[in-house]
Order: sequence, then structure tokens, then C-alpha cells
Amino acid sequence: MYLSNAKTIVFITGAFVSHYCWEEWVLFFETKGYKTTAPPWPYRNETSAVLQNENQTKTAALRLKDLVDYYTEIIETLSEKPILIGHSYGGLLTQLLVQKDLAICGVCIHSFAPKNIWNGKFDFYRKIWNTFSYLKPSEKKYLITFKKWQELFTNCLLIEHQKNAYEKFAVPESKLLIRDLYSAQTKINFKKQHVPLLFLTGSDDKLIPQKLAYSNFKKYRNLYSITCYKECKNTNHFILIQSNWKDTADCIAAWLSKVV
Repeated sequence: MYLSNAKTIVFITGAFVSHYCWEEWVLFFETKGYKTTAPPWPYRNETSAVLQNENQTKTAALRLKDLVDYYTEIIETLSEKPILIGHSYGGLLTQLLVQKDLAICGVCIHSFAPKNIWNGKFDFYRKIWNTFSYLKPSEKKYLITFKKWQELFTNCLLIEHQKNAYEKFAVPESKLLIRDLYSAQTKINFKKQHVPLLFLTGSDDKLIPQKLAYSNFKKYRNLYSITCYKECKNTNHFILIQSNWKDTADCIAAWLSKVV
């Protein structure tokens, strides 16, 4: 049951995956007394099985600005500013929405990084470039291959768990959306005062290396703002559906109890 003064959590999904990945997280935080919502991205209010086989051209045209505007509209319909919890690309969206002063605090789980922390050395950008090269046509949506899914999202899991997760959660993505990672739209003003932020990274994450996640956290330099960082052991990039996901959720709940 919700408390009368319950805060609302908006879960922000990342790229390549369905919003259904938050199902257990929604239940977990509702038992803690929070109101929750995990809205699908535009044009993705279907199961992964449907989306993987659907000829949806609008998905291929989706851009970063579209998502920022989309979540801004959702937040502005709420009675008060929410807690934002974003995963992967959703972590970057959380940073951008916090910068717009649309939250009471933010949690970035294995977050994609803003452009202005890129120093040319991070393997993440090489992987993104190789997959979404500007030389490749952007008119069609892109479904990550199972091989890449194994390598970047669900490493360390048994093969049957990797296959089940791919069938249940993998969705086609906009190449333009991923290319927007290189644009000025992703820049953060790290000196600006902000609400509390928590950055979480995984010891086994092959997509967002710890060095990149730590650099993202470390860039925030406002002395009057709370910025925290924690490395979670035995977690790959898709921690949301790992068997030990509750350890990460407990960490977030404990942090929230201190800052909101």
C-alpha cells in the first residue's frame, strides 16, 4: 500500500531493451511504499516478440530530443517532481532530465556517458561506432544480434538465460538515437548545482566499463551537490534481470532513504 506522502519513481528504460525489464523492480519499490511508473519508449508499447517482427518505421526515426521531450511531458503530468531511475541510455536521460531540474534525485544504473567526458580512449565508443557507423544506412531500425547481446548485455549468464532474455527483452533500436551520443545534445554542465545523484557500475559490465562510469561520476564538481558512486560486484550490463538484481535494488533503496 502506498504511503499518503509516497514519492513517485519514474523508471527510464535504456536502448535495445523493452520496458518490461522493470517488472520486478516496480513490485520491489512499491513494497517499499513508493508509487512507480515504467513507461515504454515511443512506439514500443508491445512485447519484444511483436516489436522484433513489426515493420515500424517510426522507431528508426527516433532521436534523443524526442526521448527528452517525451519524459519531460510525463514528468510534468505528475503532482510533484519524481525520483528518476534510469538504466544504460536511460541513465544518460536521467542526467539530462536532472539537469533540467525535473527530479528530486536521480539514479544512473550503468549509464551511457555524456559526450563531454569522452577522451577518445574508452572502448565503449569504438563499439558503438563499429555497430552504428555513419557509413551504414539509418532508414531501418536495428536489432542487436544475439552474439552482441551475449557479449555486451548478458555475459556471465548461462546460455539458456541469455536466450530467454533476448527473446523476452531485446527490441529494435534507432541508429540515429545511438549516433546522437556524439552530439552536443548529450553535454552536461558538471559545474551546475543539482539534486542528489547516484551512479552505479558493474564489475562485469562489458559495455560500460567501470573507468567510463567513474569518469562520468567524477566530472560532477559542484560543492553544494550530492554525487555518489558505487561498484556492484558480479553484475553485467543488464543487471535489471540478473538473479542478484535485488542487491542493486537494495543499494538504491538504502540510498534513497537518506536523500529524499
